[in-house]
Amino acid sequence: MFWIIFSSAFAAIWLLVYFLPWRPWGTGECLEADWPAGKPTPTEDRSDLDTVTVIIPARNEAAVLKQTIAAVIDQGDNVRVVLVNDRSTDDTPRIAGQFDSGKLLAVSGQPLPKGWTGKLWALEQGLKHVHTDLTLCLDADIVLQPGIIAALIRKMNTDNLQLVSLMARLRMISVWERFLIPAFVYFFKMLYPFRLSNSRLRNVAAAAGGCILIQTRVLREIGGFSALRHSLIDDCTLARMVKRQGHRTWIGLTRSALSLRSYDSLAPIWNMVARTAFYQLRYSFGLLLLTTLTMVGVFWTPVAGIFFPGSMAKLISAVALGVMSATYLPVLKYYGRSPAWALTLPVIALFYICMTWTSAIRYWTGSGAHWKGRAYR
Repeated sequence: MFWIIFSSAFAAIWLLVYFLPWRPWGTGECLEADWPAGKPTPTEDRSDLDTVTVIIPARNEAAVLKQTIAAVIDQGDNVRVVLVNDRSTDDTPRIAGQFDSGKLLAVSGQPLPKGWTGKLWALEQGLKHVHTDLTLCLDADIVLQPGIIAALIRKMNTDNLQLVSLMARLRMISVWERFLIPAFVYFFKMLYPFRLSNSRLRNVAAAAGGCILIQTRVLREIGGFSALRHSLIDDCTLARMVKRQGHRTWIGLTRSALSLRSYDSLAPIWNMVARTAFYQLRYSFGLLLLTTLTMVGVFWTPVAGIFFPGSMAKLISAVALGVMSATYLPVLKYYGRSPAWALTLPVIALFYICMTWTSAIRYWTGSGAHWKGRAYR
């Protein structure tokens, strides 16, 4: 009887997650470009994007920067691009110089002040050159498919939104990318349910920093990027501040914004997650311990339950495993991954637990977060 009750408890958790009305595991919140990937926008159908300025912060992004800038310029007519060279030591300035100065303004970044992260400081410098109604913050490694900026503007106008954000499609080529990157999106959506974030609830907000379109007046109203400078998860902080001012935000998945950043080995993915994981837990050991126990119990009790004594306990655990896998399938399908990857979710959860502990250990030892050759303590 004990094993039946024990396995039933965790099966109930997965059933609850599956039937939550806001479907945190779903992929219904998405936005795609008006034109198929790889198909150039016909000249006669190009959008007039004179209301948008795209700010691209770039630190040592020469390998991908040319593709990023070219894709933005190809989005439509009169789009303004401000590239902020964040003290790069590679060919980033040379790449920027290859583009027409009438379409791209290259800004040399100033030294990083104390208390700022490099990206936010670069964006703050770029904001000084924005004189349009809309500002699009775009990571230097993200290539936009034709028509996606027009689709973002249309989404903003149709739904009366002040901030629209897209979670770019991360690269999923190497074994480690295919193993861990879809789950990164899955766990992010579980932590920040898109449907709740897109609601009018002011205390629930999320954004993906790689691609954020925001009304310039609203951005300046909250104090610009200076208001975010103490936050490591600046994208979600920005969305939360916008909503607390009484505005509306929206976040969704997309296959029309592609990240070119490669994660060919485990280390870069590990460091990406470890950079902010303990920060999300408010640097609390209690929350870290609770999160660890919860994830081990939720993801591994159904696995262990297959070996519990009694056929009923085994059956209940099998049901829990099935529901668990079912919550991962929409993300896998959206990115064109094999459904078989759903069977690896308990193992993936262990990896993410270990990444979170790495984040905590780095915080406790004073090494802090590292990104692009800079340390943030």
